Amino acid sequence: MPVKEKDHSIRAIARCIAVLQAINRGSGLTLTEIAHSAAIPHPTATRIIKTLIDEGLIEQEPARKRYRPTALVQTLSCGFQNHDRLVVTARPHIMRLTQQFDWPISLATRVGQAMVVRDSTSTITSLTFNNYYPGWQVPLLPSASGRAYFAYAPADEQAELLKQYRTSGQGIDSLTLRDFESGDAVRKIREQGYAAVARNHYSANPGKTSSIAVPLFEGDRLVGSLALIFFSSAMSMTDAIQRLLPPLRDTAAAISRDLIQTAA
Repeated sequence: MPVKEKDHSIRAIARCIAVLQAINRGSGLTLTEIAHSAAIPHPTATRIIKTLIDEGLIEQEPARKRYRPTALVQTLSCGFQNHDRLVVTARPHIMRLTQQFDWPISLATRVGQAMVVRDSTSTITSLTFNNYYPGWQVPLLPSASGRAYFAYAPADEQAELLKQYRTSGQGIDSLTLRDFESGDAVRKIREQGYAAVARNHYSANPGKTSSIAVPLFEGDRLVGSLALIFFSSAMSMTDAIQRLLPPLRDTAAAISRDLIQTAA
């Protein structure tokens, strides 16, 4: 994903983060592959890699010119509150749903202006173009999972996210932004109880998949969303909502009940 310019940001740090994320995703990339993945010039990638090696965060593989993260990268997440209980609780439920209908399910939580996949059943079905591993990010408002989350988020959280979108001007078209700013999009999602996006343009295979998503709660607390992804050519959105939305809602409700029980 290209490094985007933002007001008051430090470009060198943004590029360094992009390089580290690329290496962490690929785990064994060449210099050229790193530069391409991070969308930065080759000489810049070279300098950043040398710095990361000096700091002990990455290393060169002994037998070839490929780079991988070291155990030291784990120190960057020491203060992060993981969602282990959420993943452990949800896993059997989303697996059963995929085993029943074959389509992959993604469990995602919000981080900044993105929804981050915490777990996915894409590896247990052939009805997927890609395996969406934990850590995969999709944009908030353009995605079904993000829209389902946003619509049920507290008002102050919604206001802050919209402010960030207005400030950055990145990642969303003006019509969609106005629809959420006016409250029309939120009202519609809440009335329907789900969000849907046809022919996802942000996916690894733009236009080939569609998604429906529902919010996920622990009691009254919003914790994330569940999205079901299907081939756009396989069925219409109307058919998908009619056939797949009820079991997706039931799965979210079952996960919520189990989260409350395990918290007791």
